[in-house]
Amino acid sequence: MLVYDIVVIGGGPAGLAAAIEAKKNGVNSILVIERDRELGGILQQCIHNGFGLHIFKEELTGPEYAERFIMELRELGIEYKLDTMVLGISNDKEISAINTVDGFLSIKASAVILAMGCRERTRGAIGIPGTRPAGIFTAGTAQRFVNMEGYMVGKKVVILGSGDIGLIMARRMTLEGAKVLAVVELMPFSGGLTRNIVQCLEDYNIPLLLSHTVTEIKGKDRVEGVKVAKVDENRKPIAGTEIFFDCDTLLLSVGLIPENDISRNTGVQLDPVTSGPIVNEAMETSIEGIFACGNVVHVHDLVDFVTAESRKAGKSAARYIAKKIIKDGSMAKIKPGPGIRYIIPQKVRLSNVDTTLDLFMRVDNVYKDMNMIVCIDGKEIKRTRKNHLAPGEMESLRIKKEELMFSDKSIITVSLEREGV
Repeated sequence: MLVYDIVVIGGGPAGLAAAIEAKKNGVNSILVIERDRELGGILQQCIHNGFGLHIFKEELTGPEYAERFIMELRELGIEYKLDTMVLGISNDKEISAINTVDGFLSIKASAVILAMGCRERTRGAIGIPGTRPAGIFTAGTAQRFVNMEGYMVGKKVVILGSGDIGLIMARRMTLEGAKVLAVVELMPFSGGLTRNIVQCLEDYNIPLLLSHTVTEIKGKDRVEGVKVAKVDENRKPIAGTEIFFDCDTLLLSVGLIPENDISRNTGVQLDPVTSGPIVNEAMETSIEGIFACGNVVHVHDLVDFVTAESRKAGKSAARYIAKKIIKDGSMAKIKPGPGIRYIIPQKVRLSNVDTTLDLFMRVDNVYKDMNMIVCIDGKEIKRTRKNHLAPGEMESLRIKKEELMFSDKSIITVSLEREGV
């Protein structure tokens, strides 16, 4: 049996940042396990720029951003295993894994960091009527084919969903010579960053059809076209509003889901809204000594935020190994109020807050001129004005420790209130 202080599951941006931070905080016995053939995760296929503006103060492509962490990981001498699949984690943090070189592996860890990232929602999850012809891809799969494998997936394209991957692929397919006929979005607002709507759609005159969805896929052997209809306030197609697009490819960008099969099977408590683990101020899950970070906790819109969160998890795991995390003291639950969809972390122990508590959240709709209000047991402690809020852009809030005076079992809420109310 192999024995390590910390085992990191996932070698993408979250796992790399967490492992490096743990090493810098005094832990020498670290193993990173990655199921793919290379480190870097999804960044390796994201050849567009826009990464690293917060962390490195410069604009990098996805592979360039990943390479900086991969080089640092190697310089620090952190062990990693590629092409290795984790099968499960036992209650005493014994990890079962398998690969073609070592065969079956049994690895004992004092602490585990979950950094498996997220996966795309598929056609089966949204139930579009029609047959199963060739030419239907998730946007991430198409991105890998085009950017890494060198295959062109189609010439006349419709994209369902306006998440960031879908928006970026609208531009990428256009640059590769395809005609992107439309990006179709079920909601009355886009799920992507504003900068991507401008740079990927508006700059290339690609129409964005809000409050629309694909109602039928035509074609037997290959996609021959898709039928798109407007939807009402209940997101049901409106008869008589159908538009037919003659196309050979449909890309699906219909949401990302945290990759938590391992977490669920281990017994980690999951949040029904985020589909990720419930974590505290140290990014520790409901199981002591198992930490989580990055898109496995909640889907981020910027990799820089993934890095910052994962560094916190790595540092916390190192503190856990050194027995420096205080387990008792006052514990408060953090709950979303009106206008807020979810908040990370979901609970906080005052004794482990250094100087500030950083909260990350998403709103449930598009809002303008709102106040973001933090209350402890109904008493307001902080108010921040927000000019614009959208579900596609993650919000953050920093609360000073001296503002966090609460008793055990207190409730901290964050809610939105219209300016002037």
